[in-house]
Amino acid sequence: MRTSGIRAAVRGVVPVQVRRLLVHELRAAASLVRWIARRPHGLREGDLAAAYTSPQTAMMYGFVFVSVVETVALSVLIPWPTVHRILLVIDVYGVLLLLAMHAACVVRPHVVSPDGSLRIRYGALFDLRVPADAIASVRVVRRYPEGRLVQLGEDGVLDLIVGSQTTVAVELTRPLPFIRPLGARGEATGLRFHADDPAALVAAVRAGREAATGG
Repeated sequence: MRTSGIRAAVRGVVPVQVRRLLVHELRAAASLVRWIARRPHGLREGDLAAAYTSPQTAMMYGFVFVSVVETVALSVLIPWPTVHRILLVIDVYGVLLLLAMHAACVVRPHVVSPDGSLRIRYGALFDLRVPADAIASVRVVRRYPEGRLVQLGEDGVLDLIVGSQTTVAVELTRPLPFIRPLGARGEATGLRFHADDPAALVAAVRAGREAATGG
C-alpha cells in the first residue's frame, strides 16, 4: 500500500517524459551487463532474434571514440583540478551512456515467435508487440526515410528508422496502439522498420503464420 502511494506521488510530481527517460537509462545500464554476459532480453525457445544495429554501429563507436579523445584532451588542457574532475565525471558518464544505448539495442533485438507474431523494438526506447492475426502481409521493402526514430505518417504507417533506413513493411489487419519513446500514444495502420537480415525475418513470420493456421 505504501509503495503504491509513493508511486502515485512520483507520477503526480515527475512528468511522464522524465520518468521514461530515467527508466530508459536504468534499462540501458542493465543492458550493459546483459551485453557482457551475452544474455539477450525477451527471447524464448523457438524465437528468432532479428538484429537491427548494423546501420548505426560504426556511428555509435565513432561517438564513443570522439568522447574518449575529448576526455583525454580536456585532462591535459584544463589546469583546475576541481573543474577537471567534474568534466571527467560528465565525460565518463557520457561514454558509458553511449555504450549502454548500443548495448540495449544489441540485447533487445526484434523477435519473431513460432506462431508468426512479431515484437518490434529499439533498445529500451520502443517496444511493440504485433499479434500474428494482426498481420495481413509482410515483405522486404528497402526505404531511406529521413527524420526521427519514430514517425507516424499521414497514412497511419509507423516508421521505426535506424540509420536512415527501413527494410521491412508490415500491412495490418487492424490498427495497433503504440507508445512513443517519451510516452505519447498513437495508433498505426501499418509498420515499417529495419532488420539487418530482412529476408530471414520475413520468411520466419510467414512460416510461423502458415504453421499456426495449418496453411
